[in-house]
Amino acid sequence: MGHVPRSLTVHCRGELTRIASPGNEVTIDGVFLPQRVAEGGYRAMKAGLVTTTFVEAQNIIIHKKSYDDSISGSLSEDERIKLDEQIQEIATGEDPVGTLSSAIAPEIFGHEDIKRALLLQLVGGCTRKLPDGMRIRGDINICLMGDPGVAKSQLLKHVASITPRGVYTTGKGSSGVGLTAAITKDVTTGELALEGGALVLADRGICAIDEFDKMDEADRTAIHEVMEQQTVSVAKA
Repeated sequence: MGHVPRSLTVHCRGELTRIASPGNEVTIDGVFLPQRVAEGGYRAMKAGLVTTTFVEAQNIIIHKKSYDDSISGSLSEDERIKLDEQIQEIATGEDPVGTLSSAIAPEIFGHEDIKRALLLQLVGGCTRKLPDGMRIRGDINICLMGDPGVAKSQLLKHVASITPRGVYTTGKGSSGVGLTAAITKDVTTGELALEGGALVLADRGICAIDEFDKMDEADRTAIHEVMEQQTVSVAKA
């Protein structure tokens, strides 16, 4: 954290492909190898003293998963029974919503209503699919307004950190392309590729946008489609 970002080529073969999707945080175990350059020709002349290196991946671990994957994969039998007991205890208790919402950002005093709203957003509602193919979304969007220093950003950061896929951005620093999707030219192959923005990376998670009022009007219209239909459509020739 806090260093200059570096990029590194990773080669995955066989079963290791398609495990991770863009925006995942992964740990990769592998062998660090030099890449062979052609013996003759232009590429061999261009290759300098430093070899291009890559990592031959042997194992990939994904850190942030969806709730179901993370629970089923990592817990032992005893821990799973204990977890079920804890869930039942809260569910059959006095005020389950209050108990859970007080656990969101416990270091911030008060704001009970806001924490309840954030809890409902984390859990998500029931998305209904009607027989004729229409989809009614169950998730809610929340806009926090208030004076400076009433812990709006702190609540946002906390919520983005406890979701399985949470992305935190600020409105001034992110353009409409950075929020939805950008078209980039692949360096190696020269093909055009889609690169996901913040909203794409937060798929089935929560995207927290701070300083919403500082955003440009044009960038703000890029979010409307995501907030209403929960889709990102790109039209490029």
